[in-house]
Order: sequence, then structure tokens, then C-alpha cells
Amino acid sequence: MAGMKPWALRGGVAVITGAASGIGAALALKLARRGMQLALVDLNAAGLEATAVQARAAGATASTHVLDVADHAAVAALPAAVLAQHPRVTVLVNNAGVALGGLFEQVDADDFDWLMNINFGATVRLTRAFLPVLGREPAAQLVNVSSIFGIIAPPAQTAYSASKFAVRGFSESLRHELEMNASPVGVTVVHPGGVRTSISENARLAKGLDSADVARERANWRSLLALDPVDAAEQIALAIERREPRVLVGKDAKAAALVQRLFPVTYWKHVARDIARRVKRKPA
Repeated sequence: MAGMKPWALRGGVAVITGAASGIGAALALKLARRGMQLALVDLNAAGLEATAVQARAAGATASTHVLDVADHAAVAALPAAVLAQHPRVTVLVNNAGVALGGLFEQVDADDFDWLMNINFGATVRLTRAFLPVLGREPAAQLVNVSSIFGIIAPPAQTAYSASKFAVRGFSESLRHELEMNASPVGVTVVHPGGVRTSISENARLAKGLDSADVARERANWRSLLALDPVDAAEQIALAIERREPRVLVGKDAKAAALVQRLFPVTYWKHVARDIARRVKRKPA
């Protein structure tokens, strides 16, 4: 599926959530080197400042905004705070996210709601807050980070997959609305595969899980995180430049998406076999 007409990022301003580490931090540097100003958002003040320092060294103007994306009032106030330091906003990257491990019956309802409020709810709130600002531009791009788990749904990932499927559905429906109304705002949905970030290590766990089982599962997932965040960020930056509607980040994401298309109901047994082979081949 073709994207919108490519555009020049230089001179624009990108708001990036989850910018203190991982994909968000790496993407900030990629966009800085493409001549963009940056408004960096995260709850981790120290990590956020470290990203800003690197972005400024790359020649970018970078502001930092320490806030919890689950805080409705803080999100509502963010556009004004950004525009107080930058002349415009041309790109919004909804990247902040959390993870939660455990089978559905093991996961507390409060933990499930906590994850949905951040991964999906914050994406909706930030989009609502910034869409009028983006809409003032001749061209602008909304970038929502879903996951390969927004295309396939593994066991023990009910909350995470639900949130990432929701991001995908919200983004695709919104894209169709914006296209219907001839809006200058395009929408890119990002589906990363196994990227070496700290999200799995920092995942909240269902209460009562056996510590040995947790350690084993974390080691297995860690062995599948093959793609460097810098490489992932480059793929995302290119997709933003090209205004692509969807980007599958990493060979594993592309392979899993293909299997899902070929076997829309039974895909998991094929994907699970591949994961089992890869876990056995790679050391923890």
C-alpha cells in the first residue's frame, strides 16, 4: 500500500513519547540528524535529558517534558508547553509503552487496566491533544507504535496484545477519516518485532508467578530480541519520511505478519514452532 507524497522532515518539529530510552531515544537522534527540532517526553527525567544532550550534539533544538502519559491533565497541557518552546509540530510519535506478563487468569484487573491506560489510552489522548496542531500544517504525520503483537496474539500477552491491536484499529480508522476529509495529516502505524529494549525486563508481572518460571521466560524472550534499536529507528524514520501507512520493523515482524496472512486462524502453531527453534539455538 503506497503512502502519501514524501516530504522533507528538515525544519519540522517532532514530539516523541518514551524518548528516554530504546526506540524513542534512537528515533530522536535519527530525526535530529534529519534536521528536525525535538520535543522529548518521558517520565524518566535523567534518561530524557541524556537523549536531549545527544540530540543537541547532533545539531537539534530539543526541549524535554517530564510527564506521565497516563496523566490526563498533563497530556492535555502538553501541546501548549511544546508550542511555548517550538514554533510548530509536524510529527507526533506515540511510542511510550509498558508490558505485563502472565496468563489472563493470573493478571489482576487493575494491572490490565494500567497497561491499557498507557499503551492505548495515552495514544488516544495524545492524538486528540495534538491533532488540531498537526492539522494546521501543509503536511504532518501521526506515528503510532503498535507491535507485531498487534498483528499476532501470543499466549500470556492478553493485555499487551489487546492494547496493540487497539492502537492498530484506532490508527487505521483514524487514517480513513483523515483521508476522507482531505486532511494534511497522515498516519503511520509501526509494528516492531523483537527489538533490544528494556520493556520486557521492566515488565510488570502477574502476582504469584514462580520466580524460576519468570526468569526462564524472560531469558527466552531476551534471546528473541535481535534488532538493535538504532536499526529499528532508522526503519521508522524512513517510514515517516515516506509517509508510509504501515511499517513492519525487523525480519521477524515481516515473517510473522506473512504467516498470519497465510493462516489467519491457525498462525500461532506455526509461529510457536519457529520461536521454539530460535530459543533453542540462542543462548539466554
